[in-house]
Amino acid sequence: MRVVCGRLKSDYDYSIKIVYNNFPWPTPTDKDRAAIEKTAQAILDARALYPDSSLADLYDPVTMPPELIKAHRANDKAVMQAYGFWGKLNSESECVAELMKMYESLTADK
Repeated sequence: MRVVCGRLKSDYDYSIKIVYNNFPWPTPTDKDRAAIEKTAQAILDARALYPDSSLADLYDPVTMPPELIKAHRANDKAVMQAYGFWGKLNSESECVAELMKMYESLTADK
């Protein structure tokens, strides 16, 4: 998001369509898809443990519940595995660079 969306002052501008559909999605195997679905559900389940908390409360970096952190880490791993990135790319900037290459190759033919 930091790479592709606009800004208003120092805040991100979510009104641009590209924010929500900006990178190519891999063609996951059935196993990858099942892992992503399972870990996405685990995120929702972890949030449900705190029904009186807002998303702002849940995602406060200082007080984020450990169950939610664990669920997001598992989801990150599942998505990275679907892309073939897990264990190969070590930083967010490396992931973004690889995603941009994938996007370039998809759009070069059009």
